[in-house]
Amino acid sequence: MIAVKRNLKWVVIALLTIGVIPLIITVYEVIFTKNKSVVFLGNYHPKVALIVIYYYVLLVCLGIVWLIRQIIFITKLKSEKTKAELMLLKSQVSPHFFFNMLNNLYGLVAKDSRKAQELILKLSDMMRYSIYEGEKEKVKIQEEIYFLKNYIELHKMRYHKHITVDFNCDVDENRKVVPLLFIILLENAFKHGVENLRQNAYIKMNLTTSQNEISFAIENNYEKMDNQSGIGLKNLKRRLELIYPNQHDLTFSKTESIYQARLILKQL
Repeated sequence: MIAVKRNLKWVVIALLTIGVIPLIITVYEVIFTKNKSVVFLGNYHPKVALIVIYYYVLLVCLGIVWLIRQIIFITKLKSEKTKAELMLLKSQVSPHFFFNMLNNLYGLVAKDSRKAQELILKLSDMMRYSIYEGEKEKVKIQEEIYFLKNYIELHKMRYHKHITVDFNCDVDENRKVVPLLFIILLENAFKHGVENLRQNAYIKMNLTTSQNEISFAIENNYEKMDNQSGIGLKNLKRRLELIYPNQHDLTFSKTESIYQARLILKQL
C-alpha cells in the first residue's frame, strides 16, 4: 500500500510537469510576442524546439517504463495473495478427521494397544504427507493414491462394522497432481454415507488419467443425507478456481440412496 501511494505521488508530479511546461511556454508567447494565435514552439530556435521535443519523448518513455513496472507489481501482488489464500485453504484440509481419530485412539489404547499402535503409525504417515507433501504445488499421483488408501484403512479401523471400499486406479505413474484435492470427496463419502449406515455401507472410487485429463469419480450409498455444502466442499471449489481456472469440472448427482461426485482436471 505504501509503495502504491509513493508511485502515485510520482505520477502526479510527472503529470504536472507535462502539463505546466507547455502552459508556461504558451503564456510566454502570448504575453511577450503579442501573437493573437500561438503555434507551440513556432517562434523558437530549432535547437530549443528539438530539446523540448526530446524532453517529452523522454517523459513518454519513462511513463511507459513506470506503467510496465506497475503492471508487474500488481501481478506479483495478486500472485502473493493467491498463494497466501491457497496456503490457508490447504491448512484447513481435514483437521476434524485428525481430531476424531485422536479421540478414537484415546479409547482404543486401553482396549487394543496393538491396534492402537498400528493406527498411530498410519495416522502419523498421513499427517506427514499433509504437512510436507501438501505444501508442494504438485506431487506424483502414486503418492496421492497411497495417501487415499491410508485414509481408507484408518477409517476401516475406526468402525466396528463391515465396509466395502473398491478403489480402482488406471493411471500414468509419472503424472503429477495438486495434492489433497480428492481427499475431500472421499471424506464426504465416509461422513455422509458410511457413518450413518448400520450395514451394507460401500464406497466405489475410480481414478484414471489420459493424455489431457485426470478423472476421479466416487460413489457411496447413504441412508440420511445431510447438507453437503460445508467447509470442505467450499474449500475444494475455491482451490479449483485458483489452481485450475476454466480447466476443471466438478459435478454431483444423487438418487434416494446413492450419491456420486466426479472431478475432472484438464491439463491443456
